[in-house]
Amino acid sequence: MAKYFDVHPDNPQPRAIGQVVGILNDDGLIAYPTDSCYALGCRIGNASGIDRIRDIRHLGAGHHFTLVCRDFAQLGQFVQINNVVFRAVKAATPGSYTFILPATREVPRRLLHPKKKTVGVRIPENAVTQAILAELGEPMLSSTLLLPDEEEPLTQGWEIKERLDHAVDAVIDSGECGTVPTTVIDLSEGEPRILRVGAGDPSRFE
Repeated sequence: MAKYFDVHPDNPQPRAIGQVVGILNDDGLIAYPTDSCYALGCRIGNASGIDRIRDIRHLGAGHHFTLVCRDFAQLGQFVQINNVVFRAVKAATPGSYTFILPATREVPRRLLHPKKKTVGVRIPENAVTQAILAELGEPMLSSTLLLPDEEEPLTQGWEIKERLDHAVDAVIDSGECGTVPTTVIDLSEGEPRILRVGAGDPSRFE
């Protein structure tokens, strides 16, 4: 049964955040709010957590997982960025964008796209997510909480708790979350390619 945390959206309670991070460090899987919509998250090294996300979402081998990073310095440890890409990503973060970029050796192989050796990265503008990342001290492996055969992600913490009670270890509720996932930009080959139009304004990459 999943633990349920009612967290203030602007000033998340340190005790609750500490308990959430304790669950992550024990290789738990959480459902948490972001600046776009709810997501599933676990530690990068949590192999069983990755499998659980795949099972919940019915994901294939070609799915791009996302590393949710606290800041640009952390992001730069996990992806390769040239000067042009650096400026483009820096100008759009934090925000509702996911960038597909070539991964560094810091990223476990099982997280990479099997052919391209790329990974998704993002820096969210959400106080609760940022508090979790600050306490965790490393990026969180993440995927949008979009269930199979459903067109929109779940938006309410209580509903997620009800439907995924035995599939996740914790649900963080900080009020209603959005339904629009991030805008996904592929920068792995230099020129930006918009793979999905979402919450972030895509016009700066067109």
